[in-house]
This record gives sequence, structure tokens and C-alpha cells, in this order.
Amino acid sequence: MPKLTDTQSIILSRAATRPGNLAMPLPEGLHGAAAKKVVSMMIERGWLEEVPADLRKGEPLWRETGDGHGTTLIATEAGLEAIGIEPVVAKATSASRKAKPDPAPTPQSPDAPKPVAIRAGTKQAQIIALLQRPEGASIGEIVEATGWQAHSARGMISGALKKKLGLVVTSAKIDERGRVYRIN
Repeated sequence: MPKLTDTQSIILSRAATRPGNLAMPLPEGLHGAAAKKVVSMMIERGWLEEVPADLRKGEPLWRETGDGHGTTLIATEAGLEAIGIEPVVAKATSASRKAKPDPAPTPQSPDAPKPVAIRAGTKQAQIIALLQRPEGASIGEIVEATGWQAHSARGMISGALKKKLGLVVTSAKIDERGRVYRIN
């Protein structure tokens, strides 16, 4: 795992919690030349990417392009891997957040989500991997993989995956397996 500065780690962790993995707004107190230096270094390493900002969706601007448009910053899969989020999980989180483009509250507001990084090898990462399979996973399969109670597995799906991470989790009743959950 690459060595990150505290600032880089904060930027990537916050991006992991935002819709579309938006890296903006940057941490409070990081602006001007210091912000430009940190962001340039992270773009060079492939951790951040500069993309056109959708102002209709309220995406914050990194810089203006001069033609009435601007760009914003998003964390790449490599950036999420740098903070310990597995590539498979990074793809799921990235895809689902792009499908749900509500602007995130600013980090200073009391409603702002706390940075959540999905570390490799955790039970949360295991559950996400199970739900990403084409056949999905039943509560019984999740219980078997994690050793949790059924109500804990359902709570993880509802609370952590749907609400905190913003993943789109669907379920369907299948005769042989019962209720099967999938990440779309």
C-alpha cells in the first residue's frame, strides 16, 4: 500500500463516502498553492481525476475552464485502493454513487457523513463481494460467511451498505434460496 500523507488520506477517505466519489470540497484550510500542489501530486499518481463538473447537480468546482463550465475532482479506483478499499468494492461503490448523484453536505455541517473506508479483508468487504456475484447472496449465506446473526446481516445491508455507502441493494424471493440480495 502506498504511503499517504494525512491530507491525502483525508481527501480519499471523504471521497469514498460521497456520491460519485467526489473529492470536493477539499478539507478546511487547504486552499491556494498548497491545494494545487496536493491535488497535482494525487492526479499524477492516478489517485484523483479531473472531470467536468455537473453544475445542475450541484457538484463543487475545482477550477473553471473559462467557457462557462468547470471541473471537479473524483477519486479513482487506484485512489480508493491506496486507502485500502478493494478494487471490486471500489467499482461497486463508484458505480452506485454515480447512479445516485445527490450533492453531499459539506464536511463542516453536522449532517456530514463521517469518512468511511472499506478496508480489504473486513466482513463488510466480504458481504459486498458476496452481493456483487451474479447469483447474489441469501441471508443464510451471509450468516455462514460472517458468523453473524441473521438480524445483524440484515442491519448491515440496510444501515451500512444502503444508507452509509449509498449502494443500490435489491432483493428478490427465490424458491430454493429464499430472499436473495444483490448489489446493482
